[in-house]
Amino acid sequence: MRMVYAVARRPEFIKLFMPLIARTLWSAYAPFNTCSQGNQLFSSRRADATSGTWLWCTMPIRQHDQRNHMHIRPLLSLTRFKRTIATILVLASALFFLGACGSGSQAGPSSGSKASEGQSSFPVKIDHVYGTTSIPSKPKRIATVGWATPDNLIALGVVPVSIQKNAFGKTVDGGYLTWTKDALDDMHVDKADMPKLHDESDGIDVESIAASKPDLIIGLLSGMTKKQYDTLSKIAPTIAYQKVAWGDPWRKVITATAQAIGEPEKGKKLITDLEERIAKAGETHSAIKGKTGAVMYFDASKLSKFSVYTTSDARPQFLNDLGLETPESIKEDSKSTKDFYKEISSEHADSYKDVDIIVTYGTPDLLEAMRKDPLLSKIPAVERGSVVVIDNDSEMANALDPSALSIRKTTDTYAGLLGEAAAKI
Repeated sequence: MRMVYAVARRPEFIKLFMPLIARTLWSAYAPFNTCSQGNQLFSSRRADATSGTWLWCTMPIRQHDQRNHMHIRPLLSLTRFKRTIATILVLASALFFLGACGSGSQAGPSSGSKASEGQSSFPVKIDHVYGTTSIPSKPKRIATVGWATPDNLIALGVVPVSIQKNAFGKTVDGGYLTWTKDALDDMHVDKADMPKLHDESDGIDVESIAASKPDLIIGLLSGMTKKQYDTLSKIAPTIAYQKVAWGDPWRKVITATAQAIGEPEKGKKLITDLEERIAKAGETHSAIKGKTGAVMYFDASKLSKFSVYTTSDARPQFLNDLGLETPESIKEDSKSTKDFYKEISSEHADSYKDVDIIVTYGTPDLLEAMRKDPLLSKIPAVERGSVVVIDNDSEMANALDPSALSIRKTTDTYAGLLGEAAAKI
């Protein structure tokens, strides 16, 4: 009944059906709507009823024009009465039909439309260095190759079936990164459903990945070769890195990952949340802002050479996110190679005088060894001690190359270390 009432108030109903009902009822009950003239009553709104404005009222009006004299009409015959009732029933049926259609178009979103809010329709296509991969339907079993993608998937609410075993930095339970394991525990993932670990220390373990029966393989932050891509593509649709091996920016990696699983809006929100966290850390340690910084690699046992990470690598890119600027020396090195790093002879150490803060992997004795070296000691950052040495066996060793989970877990700590180094300048 409420539905019928609601529909009866709709403008399209009033415009379409009210004139018909008005005329029908007028003809059926005309004897009760008029009297003899002189002391005469007649409908004041008959014309208005037929135009869509329908009022159930009669009022005494003096009829000045005798030509409009309205005679009393005889009572309806039985046949006409039946015909009138039939007409009303037809109109009532039409009202019900309009109500059914109208209520359907005005109803809220169904569970299906709610589920698809912010989601992509499949197939989804992802471009990468080896072409375009089409994902026919929402993936349910995703294997990953390389770095960061496992963390990004978990941050988006998806548990991968196979991920690489980590052998660098601090790990737990045979090869999980600490924040990866913490996030899986927070999701209450059963032991049987934990991602299987495959070894990538000597290439990609194709057999282990195949055994996990994936319906999608993602290697957005990896060094996947064309041959490896072709092999993995025989197992399941495979996504390689987009432009630079090991070097695509973390925002683009998260964006492509979210698109691959049909959740682009979740990806946008995740990036926004991470950017806010990074900005807050930079504001807390404001001494960082405006300084120059570089990520390098020194080995205390082989100080005759060292490596610098180029601007195509995610590690120096993350320094930019935290407020550090890229030195001109690193920009020049980046122009001369397509790799994510460049090896430098220590004879050219004095070329890096424009680096305010150096971030390097190493051991606790590294900085002292660098200060004693006749060549490396010429670098101003080494001389004054504005060097952040990240212990090879620490949790932070895996945080320099950012993922969604590492940014959440370690950004405040990382910014603090950079702030301490900046205070020495």
